[in-house]
Amino acid sequence: QLQLVESGGGLVQPGGSLRLSCAASGFTFGDYALGWFRQAPGKEREGVSCITNDGASTYHKGSVKGRFTISRDNAKNTLYLQMNNLAPEDTAVYYCARVVCGFGLRPLDENDSWGQGTQVTVAA
Repeated sequence: QLQLVESGGGLVQPGGSLRLSCAASGFTFGDYALGWFRQAPGKEREGVSCITNDGASTYHKGSVKGRFTISRDNAKNTLYLQMNNLAPEDTAVYYCARVVCGFGLRPLDENDSWGQGTQVTVAA
């Protein structure tokens, strides 16, 4: 059974950094592209970043490009998101998922369960 557990969120001041982690189990990790989504209060969930199964290619939405870096360790079944120069508009609950990676980033399977997410709050 697919399981994704996000961690690493917290409260940070504008301009600060956080590193999110996503521990995965229940599927062959290295076979799938993975990505990060976020959902701010009152808004729809949106795709933020993704990475191909081998880590060779990545995609970041425009507003985070140059600030966020996605990576993965297939030996540890773990996905990461390094977030630098955080801004208040980055405040959201962040989720990881198996994805179709690229422009139009979207979940691979709408039937995949979402994890509990990790809260990122950027405030002075």
